Amino acid sequence: MAEALTNPATAQAPLAASGAGSDAGADHIRALYVQTPATLTGNGVGLLLMTVIFGPLAPVPTVLAWLGVGATLWLLRLAHWLRFRRQRRAPAALLHAWRRSWRALVLSQGALWGAAVWLFWGLGTPYHRVALILIVYSYCLGSVQLLATQRKVFLVFISLVLTPTIVRIASDTTQEWHLQLAFILTLLFFLTVLMARTYGNALGHAISLKRRTDELATRLRQEMALADEARRAADEARRAAEAANRAKTQFFAAASHDLRQPLHAMGLFAEALRQRIRDPEVASLVNSINESVDALEGLFGELLDITRIDTGGVDVRPEPVRLKEMFGRLRLHFEPAAFEKGLMLAFRGEQHVALADPVLLERVLRNLVSNAIRYTDDGGVLVSARLRQGGDGGRLLLLQVWDSGIGISEASLPRIFDEFFQVQGGRPLQAHHRKGLGLGLAIVKRLAALMESPISVRSRVGRGTVFSLEVPLGRAPRSADATAGPAAKAALGLTLEGRHVVVVEDEQAVREGLVVLLQAWGAEVTDFDTVEAVEHWLSASLGPAPDLLLVDYRLPQGRTGLDALAVLRARWPQQRLPAILITGSSLGGHEAEAEQHDFHLLVKPVLPAKLRAMIAFKLNVRA
Repeated sequence: MAEALTNPATAQAPLAASGAGSDAGADHIRALYVQTPATLTGNGVGLLLMTVIFGPLAPVPTVLAWLGVGATLWLLRLAHWLRFRRQRRAPAALLHAWRRSWRALVLSQGALWGAAVWLFWGLGTPYHRVALILIVYSYCLGSVQLLATQRKVFLVFISLVLTPTIVRIASDTTQEWHLQLAFILTLLFFLTVLMARTYGNALGHAISLKRRTDELATRLRQEMALADEARRAADEARRAAEAANRAKTQFFAAASHDLRQPLHAMGLFAEALRQRIRDPEVASLVNSINESVDALEGLFGELLDITRIDTGGVDVRPEPVRLKEMFGRLRLHFEPAAFEKGLMLAFRGEQHVALADPVLLERVLRNLVSNAIRYTDDGGVLVSARLRQGGDGGRLLLLQVWDSGIGISEASLPRIFDEFFQVQGGRPLQAHHRKGLGLGLAIVKRLAALMESPISVRSRVGRGTVFSLEVPLGRAPRSADATAGPAAKAALGLTLEGRHVVVVEDEQAVREGLVVLLQAWGAEVTDFDTVEAVEHWLSASLGPAPDLLLVDYRLPQGRTGLDALAVLRARWPQQRLPAILITGSSLGGHEAEAEQHDFHLLVKPVLPAKLRAMIAFKLNVRA
């Protein structure tokens, strides 16, 4: 849990084998120490939770001994960090020596959590045991981001946490199904190791390629000052850098697709589990799993976006943009998240038309609204558009995103658009505030620069923040359809009683998760894994048309979700069957297909709240 707060983009010490020198290793160690306050906060919260939950149940000497060891380790790590603060410019040799003791403290904390299960298992009700397992396992999941690239340390850490847990549960003959539970935890052990290995490989390769690109770019700048022969060599280096950039983008996109699949299935199963749980404590823990899935999805999206911008893979195509339609999509996307936090989400000035690239402008607003909701716990978020007089006498459109959140200090304001910088407000951040790489506003700044649209920010700590973006005023095209209404509000209490949904998905875990979740909402579900299976079903089916089609984009035998839609719609040509297409690729490029084939697009992992909102919109149903 605490380790998840560490920026994974900096945890790359093992990359020394791929060409990084001792300076790169020292920079990595400094980055680890920079994240120490967040790590200490997470560990402190964990110690407090365990004391509150099991303090009244366990013998006082046992609790005090365990808490004393935990507090000692916590204080040692704090002293470690204070020593680093006093010597930020310490030489590389000294930093490497400090890292050895840092690893020892991390592993000691892993052993502490493994001992917690051995000491406190069997106390209280079954809900206490569930809470104990979830709290301890959350530390294993959290360690993936920090230690995934340090495989030996990660394996030792997770073994110290989970091995005592599995042995303790397996040996508890007083509980029914204790062996089955131990077996499940063993499976989770290996799945977590596999996840860490995949995550570490993907991130390690992406950052290694970026480092190589930077080296080639530096060499290019030096060779440009040479004679004609040197210029020819510089051209070759530039082509190599561009090829490395393309390879980096393609590699990370492919890895992102494969990693999104299990995250997507995990979110679906967690929501289906939440539907069957009546205990608020356990339901809260399941909600935390969904938040973690959402955080990982955000990490993949931010890394890929910044890569595409750096490689020049983003083209700017200005055109008239109706804010009414764009605000409708933003409302559909963010209303469930705002509703769950008890926030008001409002839009003003949707009658205006902007002249901008619609994809880039919507991406900027999405990032700003997402940040506003994340850092606001009370009040609301307002997205507004109003006319403004430009410096040349012309008229501009001022787009603003207001929030009543924690605000940004004056010291942090100059750095908020820097990469990997995360705002520290006037009070400690909650866990849902800290997740992410700190790339969201860096992406906003770069996209605004591409559109040549000035962006500014004003904020007061404890009062809120407003981001302002200036774009040219546009004119609505005469042929455009101005009759589109606002997006339907997401029905958080969605019921699909009497509705028939057809699911086409080749990943078994994802398909099973969708079926379980849709059935929990009351739908009748027919599922398939290939287009051929759909065709076989249609040849024997004489029933009525389904109410909704939910299809994956990539299907076996080189087929796509478009093929599945064509086959299903050809069976009922008189009815335009509503469809949602789900893809694991975040590179985009499906917008034209969505308009041509009349479907809405969702990118994996799809959180249940987003899926619920989209289904409510497509079927026009409300709770």
